[in-house]
Amino acid sequence: MRFLAVLMLSAGLAAAEGEPAGEFDYYVMALSWSPNWCAREGDARQSEQCETDAGWVLHGLWPQYHRGWPAYCPTVERPPSRGMTGAMADIMGSGGLAWHQWKKHGTCSGLSARAYFDLSREAYDAVTRPALLRRLDKPVTLPASVIEEAFLKENPDLEADMLTITCRDGMIQEARICLSRDLAPVPCGADVIRDCTLDDALFTPVR
Repeated sequence: MRFLAVLMLSAGLAAAEGEPAGEFDYYVMALSWSPNWCAREGDARQSEQCETDAGWVLHGLWPQYHRGWPAYCPTVERPPSRGMTGAMADIMGSGGLAWHQWKKHGTCSGLSARAYFDLSREAYDAVTRPALLRRLDKPVTLPASVIEEAFLKENPDLEADMLTITCRDGMIQEARICLSRDLAPVPCGADVIRDCTLDDALFTPVR
């Protein structure tokens, strides 16, 4: 029973639902490598994102605590319109993802839906996505650290503790970059830095 209680406490520290909107420490911007996501699950969902030549797409801009993160916060802000979420599809892959990100994470920002999406786009535009990775013409396996090094080379303001590369199912999944409220790079918390250690992670080319 004691072990179960510890597990429940740990889970509560990780994700807190219903926390006050606007009370958080920094943002995590998650960039997903679209071809890998499509190969892993997007194609099976017949996602519109997988019909494009997208590379790094914005998965989300997530309010974060130094330990754990809020989610699904109560807010007085109006939900975004269909047009507003649809307008994010060029960098997020689909309006459906934009809606989900607002509901789970944007509500915790303390911003209006419009301001949250504007800030998300500003964060996305502020990071240089390595062009070299778009020039691959066939799938390759590589150390996940190569992806991190490519981001660090293209973004001199970033340091290694401000960025983490994640993997899933043997594939490069995401680049996650930690940012202050005004979008300056900052060190990530210990629960965000979970670098993929694979030496043979699959990285597929844009379509």
